[in-house]
Amino acid sequence: MSSKRDYGQFCGLAGALNVIGERWTLLIVRELLIGPTRFTELIENLPGIGPNLLTERLRALVERGVVVQQPVPGDGRARQYALTELGEELSGPVLALARWGLRFLDEADSSGATRAKWGFLAVQAMVREDRVPDVDEVYEFRVADQVFSISVTAGAVSFGRGPVPAPDLAVECDTDTFVRIGARLLSPLQAIAAGAVKISGSPAAAERCTRMLGLT
Repeated sequence: MSSKRDYGQFCGLAGALNVIGERWTLLIVRELLIGPTRFTELIENLPGIGPNLLTERLRALVERGVVVQQPVPGDGRARQYALTELGEELSGPVLALARWGLRFLDEADSSGATRAKWGFLAVQAMVREDRVPDVDEVYEFRVADQVFSISVTAGAVSFGRGPVPAPDLAVECDTDTFVRIGARLLSPLQAIAAGAVKISGSPAAAERCTRMLGLT
């Protein structure tokens, strides 16, 4: 077992932090929530971590059964990392932390790294369960080169990747604008007025979507 910090407490929260409380660990989990990822891709997507530290963190997660190393489909020599069923259970806590943390972002953070793929997790984090529309609708988001959607069906919310046919609302913007809106540094109306966001579809659907995402 890799050496690690141990809080020495008989407590569930301390037990969780013994596994995922080290610096960078939750950001590795964030990347793997998007999908299985190669080591080189993790290095690229986590600037500043360094290969030795990433190796250490991945080894600890594998030993704890949170992450598994597996072959890359179509390339028997390459390996990638993926979350196990146990690791996938971190989705809820990670999204909740992301939603909580958005309020602490400010302009000083805007020069940091950002990725369009994070938008898929961001919309999941932003959904307010108490504001889900009572009508069935589909909202499509095009953030840089990434396309994902939110579907509301009978009061239940689901998320998908890729374009959808005839969405009730389509939103297009760059990654920086998307994060700024999520962090409340820019309102949707300000972004639209500045031409940073393009929308098409029903105005009523736009109102319901922004309300569900806590942007109104």
